[in-house]
Amino acid sequence: MSKEGSFIGAIDQGTTSTRFIIYDHNAKAIGSHQVEFSQIYPEAGWVEHNPMEILESVRVCMAKALDKAIAEGHNVDHGLKAIGLTNQRETTLVWSKSTGCPLYNAIVWMDARTSSICSTYFSALKLLWLLENVNAVKDAVKKGDAYFGTIDTWLLWNLTGGCSTESPGLHVTDVSNASRTMLMNIKTLDWDKSTLEALGIPSEILPKIVSNSEVIGKIAKGWPITGTPIAGCLGDQHAAMLGQSCQKGEAKSTYGTGAFILLNTGDEVIKSSHGLLTTVAYKLGPNAPTNYALEGSIAIAGAAVQWLRDSLGIIKNASEIEELATKVENAGGVYFVPAFNGLFAPWWRDDARGVCIGITRFTNRSHIARAVLESMCFQVKDVLDSMHKDAGDNAEAKDEKGEFLLRVDGGATVNNLLMQIQVCRY
Repeated sequence: MSKEGSFIGAIDQGTTSTRFIIYDHNAKAIGSHQVEFSQIYPEAGWVEHNPMEILESVRVCMAKALDKAIAEGHNVDHGLKAIGLTNQRETTLVWSKSTGCPLYNAIVWMDARTSSICSTYFSALKLLWLLENVNAVKDAVKKGDAYFGTIDTWLLWNLTGGCSTESPGLHVTDVSNASRTMLMNIKTLDWDKSTLEALGIPSEILPKIVSNSEVIGKIAKGWPITGTPIAGCLGDQHAAMLGQSCQKGEAKSTYGTGAFILLNTGDEVIKSSHGLLTTVAYKLGPNAPTNYALEGSIAIAGAAVQWLRDSLGIIKNASEIEELATKVENAGGVYFVPAFNGLFAPWWRDDARGVCIGITRFTNRSHIARAVLESMCFQVKDVLDSMHKDAGDNAEAKDEKGEFLLRVDGGATVNNLLMQIQVCRY
């Protein structure tokens, strides 16, 4: 029997994989698909993605999720009411608006190639590197044939038409992603002219900034869900904060490739003096008020588990780390610092590198696995301590016992041991 109803879709374009999920009117997922894509490491500290591979992963995930939902009897072949988009932030690319081809690989948010200039995290310095080092980018900018964007912009442009002469794609970004470029004035929500001039970045290549909740456009021909409105876009960590219903004074921690802790500061812009970032949290409509946040960004969290799996071969699947780590009562004096590409908040040390200390003949695989889990929790605690210093007693909501509350999400939260260690460390 066909299951009727209204359906919406969500693109989740992350650092290591892409997902598309279809929800029914009860917010129940009725079809989803996930695809991993390549991580490119041209040099030590450099991390890149193939933009075309990301684009294809979105297409595949859409088609497969639709097939799964239809196979379960859901009448989604008549279309979705709308879709939303969330994405890895700061990852930077430039493409030709006439051909739609990327002019270089996307430079990933954790890439450290600009460390000799200043902070490697935000998009602005990655864009500056492209403008100064890639001839194809230089030439396209001179010819007026270049578009800059973070991953949300790249996807939105392609989803709404791309380089079609009949109906070209929309070159847009949202306030949450724009706030991560270091090029937007977070109070006016416009591109900052003085910053653009100082860096020599032409405003013509920048996308239009929109809110997080409005109809941006419709999906063009050639996609599995042609004609569907795109009605929302947020950077992944902002979307997690919104999904966790964090109000002013409430914080969340997302455990993914990295770990990201955001504290909603309401309409107050708090400038950190303890190594955190001030960012836009969300703006739910063109005329809605803007919510701000303090953020602590940790480069390596779940990626350390992938390293155990892919580089050391200590585990075969990421899910095995919990069982392995529970075979010992503690880490046996082993401490692990996963500074593969430096340390982000609150230290901001691009020159830091990973270390594993305290190893003796007593040390075994389980001790190392447990030390990796503890490293995530220690990093989160560092950020939370900084938040309390910056925001004082208003740093976080408390329960009836006066204890601080931290909402958690992300793939690693299925690891019960990790969550218990986090409670003990915080």
